[in-house]
Amino acid sequence: MALLEVTNVKKSFKGLTVFKDLSLNVNKGEIVGLIGPNGAGKTTLFNLITGFHKPDQGSITFEGQAITGLQPHLICKKGIVRTFQIVKPFPKLTIFKNIRIGAYKLVTDKKIAEQKANEVIRALDFEGEKHMLPSQLTIGGLKKLEFARALATYPRLLLMDETMAGLNPTEQDAMIDMIKKINYAGITIFIIEHHMKVIMSLSHRVIVLNDERKIAEGTPQEVSRNEEVLKAYLGDSRAC
Repeated sequence: MALLEVTNVKKSFKGLTVFKDLSLNVNKGEIVGLIGPNGAGKTTLFNLITGFHKPDQGSITFEGQAITGLQPHLICKKGIVRTFQIVKPFPKLTIFKNIRIGAYKLVTDKKIAEQKANEVIRALDFEGEKHMLPSQLTIGGLKKLEFARALATYPRLLLMDETMAGLNPTEQDAMIDMIKKINYAGITIFIIEHHMKVIMSLSHRVIVLNDERKIAEGTPQEVSRNEEVLKAYLGDSRAC
């Protein structure tokens, strides 16, 4: 049984169809990359999975249980957590307190929440910044904070939406290492990225969306050689 299953999902906005009949799955322990041109529906899919939108038809299940139409906070409690393209931390709270808030999703005890926040801070090598305010961080630091806040919620499936946007190559490499580390620790990853280097180096499997449907799925190597993918998104084989 797949950890996450999206089955025959359709979604439209004001007559504009995003998906007609989309089905895909994410297995436990995987890092699955999601790519496609702008407007292909990648973020919309994440919004459907996490309850910010409801599908017009079809179903979404997590660990064999239906989550279609559940509110975002209930889906989060089940273990599905996401990051956002635009980082919006609590500006007047320290890095530590921003991360601690994530832990309160599943625990109410302050000491346990603080322990979880410190655990995440150590795992992401954030100890030097824990007492700083978000405004004191670089773009790379803010992206790491978004990642840290998500990890503090005890996720089993982490959806990452363009985490690498705005990062320089060194920061990208550091983020790749962190993602691999938390995946190795048991967290399944479903990631949207435009940086082909990132997707190809991270993903066990890649899913490609275009023209209201899934046009390809396979290993990074298989997808990078797919003619429909090259035409729709990558441009030519040199893009990889």
